[in-house]
Amino acid sequence: MGSEVDWDALRGKAVEIMGKAYAPYSRFPVGVAAIVDDGRTVWGCNVENAAYGVALCAECGLVSHLVATGGGRLVAVSCVGRDGEPLMPCGRCRQLLWEHGGPTCLLLTPEGVLPMSEVLPQAFGPDNLSIAAPPA
Repeated sequence: MGSEVDWDALRGKAVEIMGKAYAPYSRFPVGVAAIVDDGRTVWGCNVENAAYGVALCAECGLVSHLVATGGGRLVAVSCVGRDGEPLMPCGRCRQLLWEHGGPTCLLLTPEGVLPMSEVLPQAFGPDNLSIAAPPA
């Protein structure tokens, strides 16, 4: 799948949406775009808040866009910062990408294209919930 992805176009969409970010406090706009398993492209940008802890990362917007437009699985993701270069998502966002893309979802990182299994090794996911003790 990685060789079939037009990474330049995907990064271009991430750069475009990064221009719509609301980042008046950090002045660090972020944009992200992804391809879904049905061929759709979804995207998001960060949205800050004066109460810093409730800011939304770009990946939150991307996952919201994914779910609101029919769901599916992420297969390829490009996240960029102000300079338009690949940006590694934070830990919380890596978890979001894992939840909606799984171990084979590809991420354009500063070190090149990597599967989520390498970006978030030993990830916690839905399968871990099946080992929980049944309710008493």
